[in-house]
Amino acid sequence: MAFLNSAKKTPENRRAFQARQYFPFLEWLLHYRREDLTGDVLAGLIVAIMLVPQGMAYALLAGLPPQVGLYASILPVILYGLFGTSRSLAVGPVAIVSLLVMTGISPLAEVGSAEFVQLALTLAFLVGIMQALMGLMRIGFLVNFLSHPVLAGFTSAAALIIGLSQVKHLLGVKLPSSESFWETAVSTFQALPETNITILLLGAGSLALLFYFKYGLGKQLRRWHVREALAMPITKSAPLVVVLLGTLLVWSLGLHESAGVKIVGEVPAGLPSLTLPTFDLSIWQRLLPTALTISFVGYMESISVAKSLASKRRQKVDANQELIGLGMANLGAMLTGGYPVTGGLSRSVVNFAAGANTGLASLITAVLIAFTVIFLTPLFYFLPNAVLAAIIVVAVAGLIDVKTFRHVWRYNKADAASMIVTFTAVLALGIERGILVGVGAAILLYIWRTSKPHVAVVGRVGDSEIYRNVLRHPVQICPHAVVVRVDESLYFANTKYLEDTVLYQIAERPEVTHFVLVGTAVNVIDASALETLESLIHELRDANVEFHLAAIKGPVLDRLRHIGFVDEIGADHIHLSTHDAMKAIGCVAA
Repeated sequence: MAFLNSAKKTPENRRAFQARQYFPFLEWLLHYRREDLTGDVLAGLIVAIMLVPQGMAYALLAGLPPQVGLYASILPVILYGLFGTSRSLAVGPVAIVSLLVMTGISPLAEVGSAEFVQLALTLAFLVGIMQALMGLMRIGFLVNFLSHPVLAGFTSAAALIIGLSQVKHLLGVKLPSSESFWETAVSTFQALPETNITILLLGAGSLALLFYFKYGLGKQLRRWHVREALAMPITKSAPLVVVLLGTLLVWSLGLHESAGVKIVGEVPAGLPSLTLPTFDLSIWQRLLPTALTISFVGYMESISVAKSLASKRRQKVDANQELIGLGMANLGAMLTGGYPVTGGLSRSVVNFAAGANTGLASLITAVLIAFTVIFLTPLFYFLPNAVLAAIIVVAVAGLIDVKTFRHVWRYNKADAASMIVTFTAVLALGIERGILVGVGAAILLYIWRTSKPHVAVVGRVGDSEIYRNVLRHPVQICPHAVVVRVDESLYFANTKYLEDTVLYQIAERPEVTHFVLVGTAVNVIDASALETLESLIHELRDANVEFHLAAIKGPVLDRLRHIGFVDEIGADHIHLSTHDAMKAIGCVAA
């Protein structure tokens, strides 16, 4: 009793709980453990090393100046570290969101212009507002409309588009601007004779080094018995290594002048000034489709990574608070000249492996990037674009998810079809329309699949109270009763199929005087289904067959009682279990 009294929620306890719910940093800040500091510092340092070159590369992918990627890696990272619930998620610019920014804004303004940058931070504002509101209203479930096959198909197609968009930087050629994947592919092929050999060698060397660090160096270090704690930072430092080597080569050999190697050029030093979005409803309206897409896709990418990493340490992730955390991060990007951000897969895995224990790791990452922006940006002047393109290509190569397609294909051809449709639509129609087609295909496939639910005629297993499908198990059936279990909720799309199935069973067995519908799998009966059931009752009565319900779930039965359905068939025709129904109609001895 003392325990129960101590566990009562006093007003003070409730306020403390609510504070921790909306300000998750209080949980780790007020109870910070000294032994967590080493992991947080190491993780913050390693992620910063990755994020500096990646942030610049992804900004260029989005059509923005490289410093914008760095700006988007400071305040947004801090805000997510304070408001997010994942201990390991590393927030910042990512490839797919950068591509969405590029495709969404390029029709509205010249790429790289001041107007383009202004629209990018306005887009971050809209995304931030949407995500924060969804989190506060607890409607994060809406993202479930992006099924895993649809998201995998979209991600794989987007990775191909991103990779192809960087080929021009690796070849040193100019290509006409196009939103079509196939037009870009043809233009790239036609431009091959104009390839700049120096840029090609620089890009190919960067790719080779990045892939070696990613797939080969780790194995080599293990053969040399290098400790994992040391090997992991070495293998993940590849982007920084190629940036340093590429910059040194261009600077020392003057390749930007002698060989026409495109370089980043001057990157402004210092922290960004306060920025505000464009308050123009017509602009908001034109950016809205892109903002919605980024809000959903960015959240899905983040929450899947966050949940996966949290489960490995038996930690909890609050899906709605994650939306708030990401919304705050995007609002931070808007205030500091950034662009939309979300959680990145590769950086988050590194953050986790490096030992990130709390949100302090994110704060350390942001401080180190701020230091870079203030003091180290002159070092990026000679950084070749080909190196940044190589970083992007290697980063997105792992997003082409053939393994998931093979797995889904073996398990469910319909889900595989939605994945193929999404993949093809994104390549053929573009990012936003493609993902809408994928979502539409997934919904249509769901309706088609549930429109013909699995309906089983069941019988009694031996002398037990267990009832199973007559086609799968040796069972006993009652001569004057048909017992049917429907393995789906009943709604407008499938009630006609159920009615036809029941009437067929009754017609096949003229001796039947009782029909029992088993509802163990029925979670919902909508208005159309209710009307069908009422019609079915009358049709069965005309055939001298009594209608019974068995094993109906409480919430469903409550609604049936409220609407008067139970009174219509009689309370004695509602049974707690299938076995109770069989006893009531005389098929089993009481």
